[in-house]
Parts: sequence; C-alpha cells; structure tokens
Amino acid sequence: MSRRFSIGLTGGIGSGKTTIANMFAGYGAAIVDTDLIAHELTCPQGLAMPAILSRFGAQFINPDGAMNRQRMREHVFSNPDARHQLEQILHPLIRQQTEQAAQTTPGLYLIFVVPLLTESGNWRQRVDRILVIDCDEQTQIQRVIQRNHLSQQQVIAIMHAQATRQQRAEVADDIIFNDGDLHLIRQHVFELHRKYLQLAGIPPDQN
Repeated sequence: MSRRFSIGLTGGIGSGKTTIANMFAGYGAAIVDTDLIAHELTCPQGLAMPAILSRFGAQFINPDGAMNRQRMREHVFSNPDARHQLEQILHPLIRQQTEQAAQTTPGLYLIFVVPLLTESGNWRQRVDRILVIDCDEQTQIQRVIQRNHLSQQQVIAIMHAQATRQQRAEVADDIIFNDGDLHLIRQHVFELHRKYLQLAGIPPDQN
C-alpha cells in the first residue's frame, strides 16, 4: 500500500459516500473506490467472472457476460455459505486492485472509499484516519428507495446487515453528518481537507 497519507471513508448505504468523496477529489485528493473496483471485477470480461461462473453457474451471469448483481445479491443475502464463497473470489482481487490503484492514482493524499470498512476489521491498520459519513436512518431509507428502486423492507434488511451507526462512530476519527445541506457539508469537507493537508505535511498553497 502506498505510504501517502491516507483516509478510509465509510458510511452506511445511502449516507452519501460518493458525493462527499467527489468533493474531496475536487480539492485534489486521490479517490480509490472499492465498490467501483468490485463492479469492474464483475463486469463483462471482469477478472472475477471466470471464477464466479465456475462457482455459481450461468444463471448468475447476464447475457453480456457481467454478473447478475440483483440475483447474486438475493442469493448471498439469505445464504451465508454462498456469501463466503463470493467473498473468497472477490476480496483478494479487490485488495490487489486497490493496492495497485493506490500506487497509480495521483493526488495530494489518498481516500479509500470502503462501504464495509467497519465490518472488515483490517482497515484501521491500513489507513491513517477513518472518516465516517453519517445520516439518520430514515434519510438513508428514502435515498436508497429513490436511487435503487428497492422497497423499504429491502433497504432496512440491507441496513441491518451492515454495521450500526454507533459501531461506525466508535471507529471514526472524523464524522461528517450528511443531512443534505450541501453548503454546510462543503464547508466541513474543506475544513477536513485543510486538516488532512496539515497531517500529511503538505503546505496548503499546494492545493
């Protein structure tokens, strides 16, 4: 892993991780999104697809050769053994691609966007700080219903499978509460950006 100053950014589904990561990118941070990497691994000709086809069968593959994410999500959500098998395929590849991206993505400091950072347990040793994006649960539910067209019951089930707000708060060095007020959020992001520059030993005028 690169020794640039690094932050692990996490939050529950619908908390606004991508939006806030993009704000940091606007100030010159290098963004490595593990969710995007996982999508690339499971797209047509993705590195994980041969193993997924072999392990799970053609019923989990779309006609274009990508993983059928909805069918796989439903399958592994109710089947811990299947979820473990999928993780055995994906996690080593995600880590490999993440480390490669950390070496090659330009930026003043690194932000790793990791949806399941709290649950994985090993990111504390891999980054200098952990930034949690938080919001109230009803806001999460509304955002995900609008974005992913899932039912409220489906969203709540996903949330219950993730770490709680309290668990994420306990691992956080920094927290941004994303209630949708973009002006306040941008101000908070800028303040943290200046703080991260200072911790990284980078003069502010390099921004």
